This record gives sequence, C-alpha cells and structure tokens, in this order.
Amino acid sequence: MNPKTSPGTVHAWIPASGHGLRHAGIHFDAVRIAGVLAEQVAYELMQFTDFQAGPIVREATGHRYMYFLLPPQSATGHRWPAGVRALGRGAQGWAYVGVPALGGLTWPLEWRSEPTAEVPFVEAGLLHEVVGRLIGAVR
Repeated sequence: MNPKTSPGTVHAWIPASGHGLRHAGIHFDAVRIAGVLAEQVAYELMQFTDFQAGPIVREATGHRYMYFLLPPQSATGHRWPAGVRALGRGAQGWAYVGVPALGGLTWPLEWRSEPTAEVPFVEAGLLHEVVGRLIGAVR
C-alpha cells in the first residue's frame, strides 16, 4: 500500500476494504447533491483545484448522489439552495454517508476525488460558491 494514500495517513474513518457507513457531523460534514448538477459541481471543483478538490464520493445507483466531504461543523454554516442538502450535527435528524475504501471493490460507491494528506476535505466556502454559481446559471 502506498503510504501517501494509506487510510491511516489521511483519515482513520476510511475503511480498509469495501465500504462503510459513517455518521455525518462526527468525522466530517457532507453536502449531498444529485445527478447532473453533482457532476457539474465536481467537475468545476476539480478544474479549479487542479484535481486536488478533496474527498468526493459518488453513488453508482439510485439518484446518483455525490457527497462532498467537508471539515466537521462546516456545512451547516452556509445556506444551501434547494436540491442541495447539508449533512452534519446541525442538520435535521441523523445522517450516515457511505465511504468507500481507497482501493479494491467498493461498488456501488467510488471516489470521484480522493482525500489526500494535503487536501483532507473539500473547502466549504469554495463548494458553496461553485454551487451558487451553477444553480444561478441554471435558473
């Protein structure tokens, strides 16, 4: 295993194999976006950050949600538009997010952008800005 991407050096909550559920608001906050908008947001973040956007998890089934993983206690500090849901301690109810391992079989989850030691989370302010710009362009 490459020590630079070993789960112990990035986040202990990333499973060693397969995938696991993690409680949003404890190890990270998450912003959930579905479908084409999620793909556009991820693409813009990746382009802006030179492909160092931080952890983005993509579902391959159902609504095809993407989960943008932010530092704990940061998602609920922003007002998110309709269709974008913040998941964290300040959110309504309990929320769990599926987190895939960094390698091996993780279907139906996969990393759109992996966390790194240098960029362990998606930057909340940048994500909020990109979402607002893209939703404004859609209207």
